Amino acid sequence: MFKKDLQGAPKSKLKSSVQRSLRQSLLTTYPLLAPYIDEILPKKGSLEAMKLPDRATLYVLDGEPLFFQVDTNTLLPHLKLVHRFPAGFPSIRIDRGAIRFVLSGATLMAPGLTSPGGRLPSGKGGEPEGLDEDDRWTRELEKGEPVVVRAEGKTEACAVGFLVEGTKLVKEKGKGPVIEDAHYLGDGLWRLGTE
Repeated sequence: MFKKDLQGAPKSKLKSSVQRSLRQSLLTTYPLLAPYIDEILPKKGSLEAMKLPDRATLYVLDGEPLFFQVDTNTLLPHLKLVHRFPAGFPSIRIDRGAIRFVLSGATLMAPGLTSPGGRLPSGKGGEPEGLDEDDRWTRELEKGEPVVVRAEGKTEACAVGFLVEGTKLVKEKGKGPVIEDAHYLGDGLWRLGTE
């Protein structure tokens, strides 16, 4: 999605009513952010919006990119925010072999998740949502849901995007695309200056 370099656009300050609705939207989409929400979006903070190509909007607080959205879809976290609060977002893990493809902007395919180094959600009901002892997300993720992509052997997330297939179906089929048009480390959105 953001393979090419992006030009910084003027930022516009958001009204407090818009900030409140964004805050509520974040908590609805990412309930695990609740303990950190005042740090991410302080009530007296000055949240700004930056228009990007392809009808995308980046939300910035004090020069730090927080979230972006394309059209009027769900808010997706910027990777810099994911690196600050990794436990606040549902995640899957790719194996070492898939890292270079994801970091070049390729579509994330199922074999990178179903191999021994990959991790799809365990689907264990009854456990609190988050990572279990096997480093697997506990709840199955549905098609269209936002997800963070972590890499085998790495501590920081490498991409974020929407699932084009539910994780249960990915386990059953073992092939096909899983995430398309993701924001990844080193892409235009990552390199965009927000000051």
